[in-house]
Amino acid sequence: MVERFSKQALGEALSDTPVVLIHGPRQSGKSTLGQALGDNRTYVTLDDPIALALAKRDPRAFLETYKPPVMIDEVQRAPELFLTIKLLVDRNRKPGSFLLTGSANVLNLPKLSDSLAGRMEIVDLLPFAQSELEDRTVNFVDKVFDADFQPTFDSEDLKELVDRLVRGGFPEPSLRSSQSRRDAWFANYVRTMLERDVKDVANIEGLSHMPLLLRLLASRVGAPLNAAGLANETGIPYTSLKRYLNLLETIFLLRLVNPWSTDRSRILTKAPKAFLVDTGLLCYLGNLSAKALLDDPFRLKPVLENFVALELQKLAACGEKRPWVLHLRTIRHLGVDFVLESREGEVVGIQVKTGNTLNENDADGLRFLRELAGEKFVRGVVLYTGSEVTPLDAGIIGAPISSLWGA
Repeated sequence: MVERFSKQALGEALSDTPVVLIHGPRQSGKSTLGQALGDNRTYVTLDDPIALALAKRDPRAFLETYKPPVMIDEVQRAPELFLTIKLLVDRNRKPGSFLLTGSANVLNLPKLSDSLAGRMEIVDLLPFAQSELEDRTVNFVDKVFDADFQPTFDSEDLKELVDRLVRGGFPEPSLRSSQSRRDAWFANYVRTMLERDVKDVANIEGLSHMPLLLRLLASRVGAPLNAAGLANETGIPYTSLKRYLNLLETIFLLRLVNPWSTDRSRILTKAPKAFLVDTGLLCYLGNLSAKALLDDPFRLKPVLENFVALELQKLAACGEKRPWVLHLRTIRHLGVDFVLESREGEVVGIQVKTGNTLNENDADGLRFLRELAGEKFVRGVVLYTGSEVTPLDAGIIGAPISSLWGA
C-alpha cells in the first residue's frame, strides 16, 4: 500500500482533537487512510442507504448505534449529524472520538463548518503525489526554501513524464494498464460526481450544463478564471455559472491558485488561475492521449502546468513550511506560474517550461518577481523537461520536472 504523507498529521490530530475530518475528492483514498490507522474504531459509511436514512431521520439514534470512537465515511451526505456531534463533543471532549471523511469541502458549507468551529481539525487528502508513488520522503516545497538547496531528480525521458500526466494520481486508474480502462473509470467518476455528489451539497437545476463547463475548464487550465467569458460560451447565466464554479470547488474537482500581491498590485491581474484536481481527469475531459501530448508541446504545456500546480499544493499541505501556492501575472502578461510564500514572507518562484533546453529569457518572469519581492526573494526555479540543473541568473536555476519528487 502507498504510504500517505498525511498519515502522520492525521495521527497527531486524533491525539488531541475530538473531531477530525479527512476531506478531499471522492476516490482519493480517504477511507483507506482512516482505516490504515488500525485503531479499531467502529466504521460506517453513509454510502450505505440504510445508515444514511437513519442518520438523516434520527441523528441521535444513529450516534447511539455507532458510538465513539467511530469513523463516519462521506459525512457530507448527512449534514443533520453535525449538530448532534457538537452536543456530544461539548459533553465529552475526548480526543479522537469522531473521525469523519467528506468528499465536499465543509468550509464552503456554513451550516456544517460553523457547528464544529473550534472542535474539529481538517486533514486534506488529494490524489497521490508523485513522491508518495515513488516512496520518497524529501519534500521539494520545504527544501526549495533552504539556503543550500540542490535539486535531486530522476533521469526520465519525456515519454515517461507524459505517462505520469495521463495516469494522474487517483489510486484506482493510476494502476490500470490501458488508456481505455482509465477512460472508463474517469467517465464513471464524472457521472457519479455530477449525478450524486453535487446534489448532496446543493439542490440545483441545470446539471446538464456541468459536463460542458468541465470540458471548457479543461481547455483553459492555467489561464486566469474568466467567469463572464465562460457564461458567454456556455449560455449559462452568469449568476448560475458562478454558483456552478463554487460547487466544483466544493467537491474538489476545481482547484484555484490565487494571485500573489505586493504594494505594486495596481500592475497585477487579480484573477485566480483555474486547474483541475488531477491530470488524468484533465486528459480524459480534454480527449488528450499520451501521443497527442508528445506530438504537440502547445497542448502539453497547460497539462504540465496543471500537474506542477497540484504537486506543489500536495507537498505544501503536508510539509513543515506550509507556504501559500500563488501566481503572479501582470496586465502585460509578464508573470510567474507559481509563487510560494512562506509564513515568514519568504518567496520562491516556480516557472514551468516544455522543452529540453533553456535560455536566459526563460528567467524573465522570475527576475521580475525578484525585483518585486526584494530581500524576501529566496530563489527562482524553472522546471523544464530537460535533464540538467542549469544556472540562469543570480538565485535562479533551471531544473528537471522530476525534481518535484527527488531521487
